[in-house]
Amino acid sequence: MQVAIVTGANSGIGLGCAKKLADMGMAIVGTGRDQRRLAELERSINDPSRVATLAVDLTQDDAPGRIVDLAVSRWGHIDFLINNAGVGSPKPLHETDDETLDYFLSLMLRAPFRLAREVLPHMGPGSAIINVTSTFAVVGGLRGGAYSAAKGGLTALTTHIACQYGAAGIRCNAVAPGVTVTPMVEKRLEDERFRKINTEMTPHQRLGTIDDMASTVAFLCSEGGSFINGQTIVVDGGWSSTKYLSDFALNSRWVDR
Repeated sequence: MQVAIVTGANSGIGLGCAKKLADMGMAIVGTGRDQRRLAELERSINDPSRVATLAVDLTQDDAPGRIVDLAVSRWGHIDFLINNAGVGSPKPLHETDDETLDYFLSLMLRAPFRLAREVLPHMGPGSAIINVTSTFAVVGGLRGGAYSAAKGGLTALTTHIACQYGAAGIRCNAVAPGVTVTPMVEKRLEDERFRKINTEMTPHQRLGTIDDMASTVAFLCSEGGSFINGQTIVVDGGWSSTKYLSDFALNSRWVDR
Protein backbone atom coordinates (compact mmCIF):
# COMPACT_ATOMS: atom_id res chain seq x y z
CA MET A 1 0.00 0.00 0.00
CA GLN A 2 1.31 3.43 -0.94
CA VAL A 3 1.69 6.01 1.82
CA ALA A 4 1.26 9.77 1.45
CA ILE A 5 1.99 12.59 3.88
CA VAL A 6 -0.20 15.67 3.36
CA THR A 7 0.44 18.86 5.30
CA GLY A 8 -2.35 21.34 5.94
CA ALA A 9 -4.79 18.43 5.63
CA ASN A 10 -7.36 19.84 8.01
CA SER A 11 -9.06 22.09 5.43
CA GLY A 12 -9.11 23.42 1.89
CA ILE A 13 -6.74 22.06 -0.73
CA GLY A 14 -4.87 19.87 1.74
CA LEU A 15 -8.03 18.13 2.90
CA GLY A 16 -9.09 17.68 -0.71
CA CYS A 17 -5.72 16.16 -1.62
CA ALA A 18 -5.79 13.78 1.32
CA LYS A 19 -9.28 12.56 0.44
CA LYS A 20 -8.40 12.16 -3.24
CA LEU A 21 -5.26 10.15 -2.51
CA ALA A 22 -7.18 8.00 -0.03
CA ASP A 23 -9.72 7.30 -2.79
CA MET A 24 -6.77 5.95 -4.82
CA GLY A 25 -6.19 3.40 -2.06
CA MET A 26 -3.32 5.13 -0.27
CA ALA A 27 -2.69 5.35 3.44
CA ILE A 28 -2.66 8.97 4.58
CA VAL A 29 -0.73 10.84 7.24
CA GLY A 30 -2.53 14.17 7.56
CA THR A 31 -1.10 17.07 9.52
CA GLY A 32 -2.58 20.36 10.64
CA ARG A 33 -2.70 22.62 13.67
CA ASP A 34 -6.11 21.56 14.96
CA GLN A 35 -6.77 17.93 15.86
CA ARG A 36 -10.51 18.55 15.98
CA ARG A 37 -10.50 19.65 12.35
CA LEU A 38 -8.29 16.73 11.37
CA ALA A 39 -11.06 14.49 12.66
CA GLU A 40 -12.99 15.31 9.46
CA LEU A 41 -10.26 13.61 7.46
CA GLU A 42 -10.42 10.55 9.71
CA ARG A 43 -14.20 10.37 9.35
CA SER A 44 -13.98 10.79 5.59
CA ILE A 45 -11.53 7.93 5.09
CA ASN A 46 -13.36 5.87 7.72
CA ASP A 47 -10.65 3.22 7.84
CA PRO A 48 -8.27 3.40 10.83
CA SER A 49 -5.83 1.11 9.03
CA ARG A 50 -5.31 3.75 6.32
CA VAL A 51 -5.23 7.06 8.15
CA ALA A 52 -3.17 8.74 10.85
CA THR A 53 -3.33 12.40 11.84
CA LEU A 54 -1.01 14.63 13.80
CA ALA A 55 -1.70 18.10 15.16
CA VAL A 56 1.62 19.88 14.77
CA ASP A 57 3.14 23.31 14.15
CA LEU A 58 5.31 22.77 11.08
CA THR A 59 7.58 25.64 12.04
CA GLN A 60 8.77 23.80 15.16
CA ASP A 61 12.16 22.11 14.91
CA ASP A 62 10.85 18.67 15.89
CA ALA A 63 7.90 18.70 13.46
CA PRO A 64 9.50 16.87 10.48
CA GLY A 65 10.84 14.09 12.67
CA ARG A 66 7.49 13.58 14.41
CA ILE A 67 5.61 13.41 11.12
CA VAL A 68 8.01 10.98 9.47
CA ASP A 69 8.25 8.82 12.58
CA LEU A 70 4.46 8.48 12.58
CA ALA A 71 4.36 7.40 8.93
CA VAL A 72 7.25 4.95 9.21
CA SER A 73 6.07 3.45 12.49
CA ARG A 74 2.65 2.75 10.97
CA TRP A 75 3.55 1.67 7.45
CA GLY A 76 7.33 1.36 7.19
CA HIS A 77 7.87 3.61 4.18
CA ILE A 78 6.77 6.84 2.47
CA ASP A 79 5.77 7.13 -1.18
CA PHE A 80 4.50 10.70 -1.48
CA LEU A 81 4.93 13.98 0.34
CA ILE A 82 2.46 16.77 -0.40
CA ASN A 83 3.85 20.03 0.98
CA ASN A 84 0.64 22.03 1.05
CA ALA A 85 0.43 23.94 4.34
CA GLY A 86 0.45 27.69 3.93
CA VAL A 87 -1.00 31.01 4.96
CA GLY A 88 -2.56 33.82 2.94
CA SER A 89 -3.32 37.54 3.20
CA PRO A 90 0.18 38.79 2.39
CA LYS A 91 1.22 42.42 2.25
CA PRO A 92 3.52 44.21 -0.20
CA LEU A 93 7.21 44.56 0.57
CA HIS A 94 7.02 48.02 2.14
CA GLU A 95 4.24 46.94 4.53
CA THR A 96 5.83 43.65 5.62
CA ASP A 97 7.58 43.60 8.99
CA ASP A 98 10.32 41.15 9.93
CA GLU A 99 8.00 39.04 12.07
CA THR A 100 5.66 38.42 9.12
CA LEU A 101 8.58 37.79 6.76
CA ASP A 102 10.08 35.22 9.11
CA TYR A 103 6.77 33.45 9.62
CA PHE A 104 5.94 33.18 5.92
CA LEU A 105 9.41 31.92 5.04
CA SER A 106 9.39 29.51 7.98
CA LEU A 107 6.03 27.96 7.17
CA MET A 108 6.14 27.93 3.37
CA LEU A 109 9.83 27.41 2.60
CA ARG A 110 11.84 26.26 5.62
CA ALA A 111 9.22 23.71 6.75
CA PRO A 112 8.80 22.06 3.31
CA PHE A 113 12.60 22.01 2.90
CA ARG A 114 13.11 20.26 6.23
CA LEU A 115 10.24 17.83 5.75
CA ALA A 116 11.46 16.87 2.27
CA ARG A 117 14.93 16.27 3.71
CA GLU A 118 13.43 14.07 6.42
CA VAL A 119 11.36 11.88 4.09
CA LEU A 120 14.05 11.21 1.48
CA PRO A 121 15.72 8.29 3.31
CA HIS A 122 12.35 6.52 3.45
CA MET A 123 11.50 6.95 -0.24
CA GLY A 124 12.30 4.55 -3.04
CA PRO A 125 11.96 4.47 -6.83
CA GLY A 126 8.51 5.59 -7.92
CA SER A 127 8.02 8.01 -5.05
CA ALA A 128 7.46 11.74 -5.40
CA ILE A 129 7.31 15.07 -3.61
CA ILE A 130 4.63 17.57 -4.67
CA ASN A 131 5.02 21.17 -3.54
CA VAL A 132 1.92 23.35 -3.65
CA THR A 133 3.13 26.77 -4.72
CA SER A 134 1.07 29.57 -6.28
CA THR A 135 0.57 31.64 -9.41
CA PHE A 136 2.40 34.29 -7.38
CA ALA A 137 5.52 32.17 -7.84
CA VAL A 138 4.99 32.39 -11.61
CA VAL A 139 4.01 36.04 -12.07
CA GLY A 140 4.78 39.07 -9.94
CA GLY A 141 1.65 39.19 -7.89
CA LEU A 142 0.35 42.46 -6.46
CA ARG A 143 0.77 42.52 -2.69
CA GLY A 144 2.71 39.24 -2.84
CA GLY A 145 5.58 40.30 -0.62
CA ALA A 146 6.85 37.53 1.66
CA TYR A 147 4.29 35.11 0.21
CA SER A 148 5.74 35.46 -3.29
CA ALA A 149 9.26 35.13 -1.92
CA ALA A 150 8.43 31.91 -0.05
CA LYS A 151 6.54 30.34 -2.93
CA GLY A 152 9.23 31.35 -5.41
CA GLY A 153 11.83 29.70 -3.21
CA LEU A 154 9.67 26.56 -3.08
CA THR A 155 9.62 26.50 -6.88
CA ALA A 156 13.41 26.58 -6.96
CA LEU A 157 13.55 23.84 -4.31
CA THR A 158 11.27 21.75 -6.53
CA THR A 159 13.64 21.84 -9.48
CA HIS A 160 16.63 21.11 -7.25
CA ILE A 161 15.00 18.01 -5.76
CA ALA A 162 13.95 16.83 -9.23
CA CYS A 163 17.50 17.15 -10.52
CA GLN A 164 19.32 15.83 -7.47
CA TYR A 165 17.18 12.78 -6.74
CA GLY A 166 15.51 11.98 -10.06
CA ALA A 167 18.17 9.39 -10.90
CA ALA A 168 17.16 7.55 -7.71
CA GLY A 169 13.58 7.39 -8.95
CA ILE A 170 12.30 10.18 -6.73
CA ARG A 171 10.42 12.83 -8.67
CA CYS A 172 9.47 16.35 -7.57
CA ASN A 173 6.95 18.70 -9.10
CA ALA A 174 4.97 21.77 -8.10
CA VAL A 175 1.30 22.55 -8.45
CA ALA A 176 0.61 26.28 -8.63
CA PRO A 177 -3.05 27.04 -7.89
CA GLY A 178 -4.73 30.18 -9.02
CA VAL A 179 -7.45 31.64 -6.86
CA THR A 180 -9.28 28.62 -5.51
CA VAL A 181 -12.67 28.79 -3.86
CA THR A 182 -11.97 27.74 -0.28
CA PRO A 183 -13.50 29.08 2.95
CA MET A 184 -10.55 31.47 3.30
CA VAL A 185 -10.83 32.79 -0.26
CA GLU A 186 -14.61 33.14 -0.18
CA LYS A 187 -14.22 36.04 2.23
CA ARG A 188 -11.61 37.71 0.03
CA LEU A 189 -13.94 37.42 -2.96
CA GLU A 190 -16.26 39.79 -1.14
CA ASP A 191 -13.69 42.49 -1.92
CA GLU A 192 -14.72 43.97 -5.29
CA ARG A 193 -11.16 44.70 -6.45
CA PHE A 194 -9.91 41.20 -5.61
CA ARG A 195 -12.94 39.63 -7.28
CA LYS A 196 -12.53 41.64 -10.49
CA ILE A 197 -8.80 40.96 -10.79
CA ASN A 198 -9.54 37.25 -10.76
CA THR A 199 -12.92 36.80 -12.42
CA GLU A 200 -12.51 39.37 -15.18
CA MET A 201 -8.96 38.26 -16.08
CA THR A 202 -9.53 34.50 -16.14
CA PRO A 203 -10.39 33.11 -19.60
CA HIS A 204 -12.62 30.44 -18.13
CA GLN A 205 -16.18 30.44 -16.93
CA ARG A 206 -15.33 29.88 -13.28
CA LEU A 207 -12.62 30.06 -10.65
CA GLY A 208 -10.67 27.05 -9.44
CA THR A 209 -12.08 24.48 -7.05
CA ILE A 210 -10.44 22.34 -4.40
CA ASP A 211 -11.08 19.31 -6.60
CA ASP A 212 -9.20 20.92 -9.50
CA MET A 213 -6.09 21.16 -7.36
CA ALA A 214 -6.48 17.78 -5.66
CA SER A 215 -7.01 16.04 -9.01
CA THR A 216 -3.79 17.55 -10.37
CA VAL A 217 -1.85 16.43 -7.32
CA ALA A 218 -3.38 12.96 -7.63
CA PHE A 219 -2.37 12.77 -11.30
CA LEU A 220 1.23 13.59 -10.43
CA CYS A 221 1.14 10.74 -7.91
CA SER A 222 -0.30 8.30 -10.45
CA GLU A 223 1.28 6.12 -13.10
CA GLY A 224 0.08 8.62 -15.69
CA GLY A 225 2.29 11.30 -14.16
CA SER A 226 5.31 9.07 -13.60
CA PHE A 227 7.48 10.72 -16.28
CA ILE A 228 6.80 14.28 -15.14
CA ASN A 229 9.68 15.70 -13.12
CA GLY A 230 10.87 19.18 -12.23
CA GLN A 231 7.76 20.89 -13.55
CA THR A 232 5.30 23.46 -12.26
CA ILE A 233 1.74 22.75 -13.36
CA VAL A 234 -0.26 25.95 -13.12
CA VAL A 235 -3.95 25.35 -12.42
CA ASP A 236 -5.59 28.73 -12.88
CA GLY A 237 -7.85 28.67 -15.93
CA GLY A 238 -5.32 30.69 -17.92
CA TRP A 239 -5.12 33.65 -15.54
CA SER A 240 -1.32 33.82 -15.38
CA SER A 241 -0.51 32.88 -18.99
CA THR A 242 -2.84 35.16 -20.94
CA LYS A 243 -3.68 38.84 -21.22
CA TYR A 244 -7.38 38.09 -21.10
CA LEU A 245 -9.97 40.68 -20.15
CA SER A 246 -13.67 39.91 -20.04
CA ASP A 247 -16.21 41.84 -22.09
CA PHE A 248 -17.30 43.49 -18.87
CA ALA A 249 -13.76 44.70 -18.17
CA LEU A 250 -13.18 45.83 -21.75
CA ASN A 251 -16.43 47.77 -21.91
CA SER A 252 -16.40 49.22 -18.43
CA ARG A 253 -15.82 52.91 -17.95
CA TRP A 254 -12.64 53.47 -15.96
CA VAL A 255 -12.78 56.24 -13.37
CA ASP A 256 -10.18 57.72 -11.06
CA ARG A 257 -10.52 57.03 -7.36
